[in-house]
Amino acid sequence: MTTTATTARERMLLAKDAARSVGLLGDVPKRDALLAIADAIDAAAADIVAANAEDLQRGRDTGLSVALQDRLRLDEPRVAALAAAVREIAALPDPVGRVLDERSLPNGVTLTKVAVPFGVVGSIYEARPNVTVDIAALALRSGNAVVLRGGTAAERTNAALVGAMRGALSERGIDPEAIQTVDEFGREGARELMHARGLVDVLVPRGSAQLIETVVTESTVPVIETGAGVVHIVLDETAPLDWARDIVVNAKTQRPSVCNAVETVLVHRGAAERLIPPVVAALQENGVTVHGDAAVAGLAGGVIAATEEDWATEYLSLDLAMRVVEDLDDALDHIRRYSTHHTESIITQDAASEERFLAEVDSAVVMANASTRFTDGGEFGFGAEVGISTQKLHARGPMGLAELTSSKWLARGAGQVRA
Repeated sequence: MTTTATTARERMLLAKDAARSVGLLGDVPKRDALLAIADAIDAAAADIVAANAEDLQRGRDTGLSVALQDRLRLDEPRVAALAAAVREIAALPDPVGRVLDERSLPNGVTLTKVAVPFGVVGSIYEARPNVTVDIAALALRSGNAVVLRGGTAAERTNAALVGAMRGALSERGIDPEAIQTVDEFGREGARELMHARGLVDVLVPRGSAQLIETVVTESTVPVIETGAGVVHIVLDETAPLDWARDIVVNAKTQRPSVCNAVETVLVHRGAAERLIPPVVAALQENGVTVHGDAAVAGLAGGVIAATEEDWATEYLSLDLAMRVVEDLDDALDHIRRYSTHHTESIITQDAASEERFLAEVDSAVVMANASTRFTDGGEFGFGAEVGISTQKLHARGPMGLAELTSSKWLARGAGQVRA
């Protein structure tokens, strides 16, 4: 039964109550609920796209950036992809109840550490309606309720998605209050969510560096920090031209508005003359503006002079910074200074350089000879992701079902008392 809530806090209270019953659901009911949600999203596709068109028009009218417009946009194929992702999550193993550790004490008491739901998962994000579905589905599959603050830019789209998902839960006899949104309460709703200690068990922000910093700084709820992506690719002296060109172009242009798109390319001086002209030309053919240092500009035309600010910029657009480095040590120093610890990749055929890079780079995902666009929950086989954590607590990198569980110890005795 759906209850009318008039404040953001009341919504969170309802989510907390719903979390008790959702947390006790078994594997099959949770899976069936997600399949019903996927079907409901498919059935509501026309309404979702229409609501999204209204959000997009409002965004254009108010000067929403091109990058955020791309993240906001939902067409029929993207809606179908959302439903498909929910079905993939439904097919994943239930993370709740996994035995994480077990032992017996000398007195005969047995201890078992098992995975349990957090309870209520909150998320604050902006212009990303896919997050509305991904986090709700991952939360439910892991036995959690969810409270969403998706931002004004996507308010109508999110309302349509949440309505479809809550309706599907009702039809399955599951408390629809397990999926809540505080969008209609605006910034006050976000503030209430950040201060809902005791009602919300964990909060995951996704969005700009400014949004994430605000949540981390102001929240009294425990936060799993997702970070901006100042992502690097290093072209080593031994990098094959076709690998270097294809990987850099893919990492920048396949979808430039996302956090795993490459922002800075570092080229070993020993390979600069061989690699920079064709790689820059391929980027420019794909509409990319290259911001390069003097060495890059001296080897390729049409390059904008890079500034110190470029090395620390997450463009989220068809812009890319490029610099020549003296050697691998120079590249590693640059990454240590400017990286946001999201994803870095090296293109090389030198085994020693590859292993040094993988061992020494301190980022959530470190790659060799692959596009940074693979840093993604779906690509990693998680079905979807809550976000990409750049912190160093229990969750780091793409966050799937396991990262939405906590643990508890179960102790079983037979009358033992402590001496």
